[in-house]
Amino acid sequence: MRKVLFGCFVLLYACTKTSAAATIPPPTVDEQRGAATSDHFAVLAGGCFWGVEAVFEHVKGVKKVTSGYSGGTAATAHYNTVSSGKTGHAESVQVVYDPSQISYGQLLQIFFAVAHDPTQLNQQGPDHGPQYRSAIFFASPEQQRIARSYIDQLNKAQVFKKPIVTDVTPLDVFYPAEAAHQDYAAHHPTDLYIVVNDAPKVERFRQQFPQLYR
Repeated sequence: MRKVLFGCFVLLYACTKTSAAATIPPPTVDEQRGAATSDHFAVLAGGCFWGVEAVFEHVKGVKKVTSGYSGGTAATAHYNTVSSGKTGHAESVQVVYDPSQISYGQLLQIFFAVAHDPTQLNQQGPDHGPQYRSAIFFASPEQQRIARSYIDQLNKAQVFKKPIVTDVTPLDVFYPAEAAHQDYAAHHPTDLYIVVNDAPKVERFRQQFPQLYR
């Protein structure tokens, strides 16, 4: 379950935690931009899906963002079950985008730079467990190639102080989460968890990628 922090410990955590934000270069390997013949999508996992969703909802060229679960079965694709950490699922987001406006590689750049910390293994901030792992669920060989190439590029450049631990794994099925989790940050902007953990991600995105922020 989501850990909720109160009082002085919240302020201490917010002030002393290592920022997930990093100024990183764009990928050298990416899909070609061009006229959109159809919408494309990416499925990404980076801790609590509330914050990852909140970031990508502000990206120009993104048409829809859905919180959900990837990596397990339909029978276990439910919040309370996934929270056990024993289902194989990761809290994920499906990002539907217009490839004439933004590329898959640019989405990954945002994902690694501000949406989460890709060096944390099976956790993000106060949330611990494999359901909060960093993962890219690729839907095509091209997405796999771009993702693996970009991780190699960032590791070789030592952009982060520690190696990237993001899983790159084939997408089986993306299961949308319950209605209460969709657009959670937008509907609950004063929620303490959102204020401490997720609103700063959106602000970092606005500052680092002003040309892509909406």
